[in-house]
Amino acid sequence: MAGNSLVLPIVLWGRKAPTHCISAVLLTDDGTTIVTGCHDGQICLWDLSIELEVNPRALLFGHTASITCLSKACASSDKQYIVSASESGEMCLWDVNDGRCIEFTKLACTHTGIQFYQFSVGNQREGRLLCHGHYPEILVVDATSLEVLYSLVSKISPDWISSMSIIRSHRTQEDTVVALSATGILKVWIVTSEISGMQDTEPIFEEESKPIYCQNCQSISFCAFTQRSLLVVCSRYWRVFDAGDYSLLCSGPSENGQTWTGGDFVSADKVIIWTENGQSYIYKLPASCLPASDSFRSDVGKAVENLIPPVQHSLLDRTDKGLLICPPVTRFFCGFKEHLHKLLIQGDSSGRLNIWNISDTPDKQEELKMTTSISLQEAFDKLNPCPAGIIDQLSVIPNSNEPLKVTASVYIPAHGRLVCGREDGSIIIVPATQTAIVQLLQGEHMLRRGWPPHRTLRGHRNKVTCLLYPHQVSARYDQRYLISGGVDFSVIIWDIFSGEMKHIFCVHGGEITQLLVPPENCSARVQHCICSVASDHSVGLLSLREKKCIMLASRHLFPIHVIKWRPSDDYLVVGCSDGSVYVWQMDTGALDRCVMGITAVEILNACDEAVPAAVDSLSHPAVNLKQAMTRRSLAALKNMAHQKLQTLATNLLASEASDKGNLPKYSHNSLMVQAIKTNLTDPDIHVLFFDVEALIIQLLTEEASRPNTALISPENLQKASGSSDKGGSFLTGKRAAVLFQQVKETIKENIKEHLLDDEEEDEEMMRQRREESDPEYRSSKSKPLTLLEYNLTMDTAKLFMSCLHAWGLNEVLDEVCLDRLGMLKPHCTVSFGLLSRGGHMSLMLPGYNQPARKLSHGKAEVERKLPATESVGKGTYGVSRAVTTQHLLSIISLANTLMSMTNATFIGDHMKKGPTRPPRPSTPDLSKARGSPPTSSNVVQGQIKQ
Repeated sequence: MAGNSLVLPIVLWGRKAPTHCISAVLLTDDGTTIVTGCHDGQICLWDLSIELEVNPRALLFGHTASITCLSKACASSDKQYIVSASESGEMCLWDVNDGRCIEFTKLACTHTGIQFYQFSVGNQREGRLLCHGHYPEILVVDATSLEVLYSLVSKISPDWISSMSIIRSHRTQEDTVVALSATGILKVWIVTSEISGMQDTEPIFEEESKPIYCQNCQSISFCAFTQRSLLVVCSRYWRVFDAGDYSLLCSGPSENGQTWTGGDFVSADKVIIWTENGQSYIYKLPASCLPASDSFRSDVGKAVENLIPPVQHSLLDRTDKGLLICPPVTRFFCGFKEHLHKLLIQGDSSGRLNIWNISDTPDKQEELKMTTSISLQEAFDKLNPCPAGIIDQLSVIPNSNEPLKVTASVYIPAHGRLVCGREDGSIIIVPATQTAIVQLLQGEHMLRRGWPPHRTLRGHRNKVTCLLYPHQVSARYDQRYLISGGVDFSVIIWDIFSGEMKHIFCVHGGEITQLLVPPENCSARVQHCICSVASDHSVGLLSLREKKCIMLASRHLFPIHVIKWRPSDDYLVVGCSDGSVYVWQMDTGALDRCVMGITAVEILNACDEAVPAAVDSLSHPAVNLKQAMTRRSLAALKNMAHQKLQTLATNLLASEASDKGNLPKYSHNSLMVQAIKTNLTDPDIHVLFFDVEALIIQLLTEEASRPNTALISPENLQKASGSSDKGGSFLTGKRAAVLFQQVKETIKENIKEHLLDDEEEDEEMMRQRREESDPEYRSSKSKPLTLLEYNLTMDTAKLFMSCLHAWGLNEVLDEVCLDRLGMLKPHCTVSFGLLSRGGHMSLMLPGYNQPARKLSHGKAEVERKLPATESVGKGTYGVSRAVTTQHLLSIISLANTLMSMTNATFIGDHMKKGPTRPPRPSTPDLSKARGSPPTSSNVVQGQIKQ
C-alpha cells in the first residue's frame, strides 16, 4: 500500500475473544475509561459508566512484548493521554479517546513503573514521566516527546528501584521523590521547578539514603489524606512510616502466609492490602498512625513486635475461583471528580475485570461484595448477532455453537483470494471480498446455499499451523504453488488452481512453526527452496523443484527464535531462544560453528535481514490527521477530497507523459487482508485494509478501459474533464485509455474464474460428503477450482461503501442506496480501526457502541443510546473525531469517483467482467429481483447522482 495514502481497517473478530492476560491496570482521571495492558503486548480500553457498568471498546496494537506499566501522561481535562511501556524498552503515548499513537520511542532499558509529575514554569504547565525499572537510576522523561531529559542517580549503594512515590508539597515549591531500592534502602530526591525546567544537566543525586529493612518491596504509597504517612508493602509484611523522618509507626504481617503484592490508603485511617491470589484486606490503623490523634507517634522507637497491631476491617475476595495462569493485577483508584468513587480494580489472566466500590465501607467486619465483573469473552457472548469471522458460513459444525477455528491465513491479492487453514487440517480458498460481504452485509447472497464459492484442500491430519504463497514474495516461484505446514509434522505443496496435492515433505519431528523464503542472491539450488522451521528445533530447506529436502539442521538445543541469511558465504544462521547462534552451510548441510554471548549478537547483526514479508500492511502509517482534527465544515472536507483526486489524476498523467506510454507497474492493492493473533493459541483475527487511493485508481482504470464505446468517447471525456470541480474524471483523450489499460493489466493478472451455478454447488457438497466418508476418494485428484465470476474492484467498492455509509440517519437516502445503487445494509456492527504513527493501530471491539454510555464532560453528562439497527451510522460517527474525519474523506472521495463513472451502480451488468453464460432457468435474476434500473436510462442516472 502507499505509504502516505488513506488506509482504513475493518476487522472481523470471530466469536472467540482474543486472549488478554492482564499485566497492568489504569483508570483515567475522568473516571470513564479503564486501560489494561496484557502479557502479549496489546492494550484494551474499557468504557466505565457512572453506574460502574463496563464495556470493552477497543484493542490497541503496537507493542511487541509484555506491557509492564501504564501511567497517565497529561493533567488536562480535555486530553486523556496515557503512556505504556513494555519489556523490550518500548514506550508509547496514546490518545485514549480514539486509540491514536501520538509518539513512540524505544530505550535500552525496561521500565517497571512510571509516574506522571506536573510542574509550572511561569504560566505554562509541563509534564514529566518519572520511570524506574531494571536500571539503577530514575529517568525523567518529557511527557509529550518521550525524550529522556535527565536522571535521578544514587551516590550511595546504587541499585534497581523496586517502587517509587512522589510527595507533593503545597507549602513550598519543592517536591520529594521517595524510592525504595531492591536491597531495602530508602532514597529521597528533592525536585524543584528550576531543576525540572532544565535539560541535559548533570545527574541529580539523592538528598537522603536510609536503610529501613524492607525486603522484597512491592509498592510505596503516600497518604494524600494526611500528607504525613507512607505505606510500604513487602511480600511478607506491610508497614506505615512517618513521611517526615521515615520512622516506623505501624506494622502488619501477611494473612495465613499469603504473599502481599501491593496496597494503598483508602482514607486517613484505613489501608487496603492485596495478595497474589486476588484477595484484598482492609485494615483500620491504630491512633498512633493518625496525625490528628493525641497519641500520634507514641509507638515510635518500639520493637516491631510490640507495636499495636492493626485491626482487619473487611475482606474483598474473588467470586471466580478458577485456576489462573499468573497472579491477578490489582490497583486502587480514587476516580470521578463529580461522583467520588473509591474503586479497587483487578484484572486477571482470563481477560476479566473485577471492580469493588469501597467508597462507603461499613464499620463492622464483613466481606464486601463485588460491584462489577466482566471478561472479554462474556462481552462477545452477549452480542446478538455474534461477532463475524471471515469464513463462518463454511465452518459451521453440526450440533456445535462455535465454528471451526481458522489457525493460519494468507491473502493473495493478485487473485483476490484468501486462503484459510483450519484446526481440522482442511484448507479453504475463498474470494476475499465476497466472503467479507457475506459476513458483514445483508442481501440475496444470504439465501444462497454454500455462498461464496470455495475450494477445500484436504491433506493434513490435524491443525494447519502456517501457510505461504512463495510467488507473492518472489516471482521466481511457480504461481500455482501454495505451501502449508501442520501440527502433523508435514509440509505440503498444493496446486492452488486445480486443488491438487503435489508433494508431502515429512522431514521434521515436530509441528511446523514457520515457512520462509530465502533471499534472491542465494545459490541457484537454494533459490527454488523454501525454509521450514519446526517445534523440534529443526530447520529444513525444501526444494519445490526437486521435491526433496536438501538440508536439515537439527542440532539446536533450544527453540528457534530467528532465521537470518548470509548468501555471499552460503550461510544459514539460526538464532535460538537461549542466545546461542548456529551457522550452517546451505549447500553441504554442515554445521560451520556454534557461538554464544557477544559474538553471537555480532554475527546476527552482520547478517542480512530475513526476507521481508511480501505484504506488511501494519507498517504503513496512515495519513497525518493532526490538522484534520480541528472542527471543519463538510465543504472543507470536500475540498480536501477534490484536491486528493486532482493530485492523483495529475500524477498519473504526468507519469504517462514522461514514460511515453510505458507506465511503471502500479502495485498497490485496494484491499489487503492481514491475519493477526494476540496469542499463539488464538484463532486468526482478520483485518481488511482498504486503500482509498488505490481503489479510486482501479475504478478509474476500469472505467477508461471498458469496451463500451460510450465510456471512452471524446465527447464524454471532455464533458467529464470540464466538470472536474465536481469530482469528475480528470483523464482526457486516448492517452488516458492507453494508460489505464496498462495499469489494469498490471493490477488484475492471472485471475481464473468460472461461473458457479446451483448444480455445481450440489456437486461440491456431494464431493465433500464423499470425501468425509471415503478416504480413497479424498486422495484422488481434485477437479479444477470453480469460482464465481465477479468484478474484484467493484466488489471492493461495494463492500467499502456499504460499511462506511451512515445507515439510519436518512431513510430516503438509505432507500436510494439499497434500491438504486445496489449497496447492502450491514447485519451486524462493523468494527472499524485507525492506523497511526509507526504502524500502531487501534481496532474497535464488537459491541463498542451497544450499551448506553455516559461520558462526563465537566458537570454535564451526555447519554447516548444506540439501537441495533442504527449502530453502524450513528455509532461510527460518534466514536472520535479522527475516525469520523477519515470516514468522511473516504466516502466523499469514493462517491465523487463513482459519480464520474457512466454507470454508478453496484447491480446489473456493471458488476460483470465481460460476456458471461446466460443464466439457467432455475437461477433467479438478481438484478430484476432488486428492481434495478436499465443501465441506459439517463433519468435514473440523474436521480442517482442527485
